[in-house]
Amino acid sequence: MTKLAPTALLLCASLAACQPPGGQEAANSAIADNGLANNGADNMVEPRRSILRPEVVPTVEEPKIEPEEALIGFGALSLQLDDAAKAALDALVTTPAMQAGGRVALRGHSDSRGTDGDNRVASRRRAERVRDYLVEKGVAAERITLVALGETRPIAPNAKEDGSDDPEGRAKNRRVEVRVTPPPVVIPPPVPVGAPDAEKP
Repeated sequence: MTKLAPTALLLCASLAACQPPGGQEAANSAIADNGLANNGADNMVEPRRSILRPEVVPTVEEPKIEPEEALIGFGALSLQLDDAAKAALDALVTTPAMQAGGRVALRGHSDSRGTDGDNRVASRRRAERVRDYLVEKGVAAERITLVALGETRPIAPNAKEDGSDDPEGRAKNRRVEVRVTPPPVVIPPPVPVGAPDAEKP
């Protein structure tokens, strides 16, 4: 009995040394719980980040705006816009190229009746009628350019093969050709990664 007592005491002492005190265990558990809570809160606040670098992230391209063209005839009224011409210009004003602020080129034409100088003046007046109508519809005058071409570019014969007058052909030649060119697309230069905010567009 006396021989077993030291062994039993040694075993009890070893077991007691392996067990942490009750208060210390509670403190360790509280610290661990607090650390997990703080870590979870940090993860919730942290914004999601892309794994792709900014320079390789695909960009969505805007739809391309195409140029617009219209032919405004002055067949019935030599120097005035008729209802068909006004309807064509109204439709042109609503196109994407016009709404985007593109440049508007007006090329006036005439038939071959009269002198070259008179025909050039008449072609310019037709272009001016179209310009004035577009300005009334809200198109800025500084966007519009006029070119008077007179009788130099007919699209139909002014006379028949026997030399007699061709009123229908001359009516087709009295016209204004309108072309709306979309404004150029300005692409900002790439910003180097890590550039100061002052250098960013």
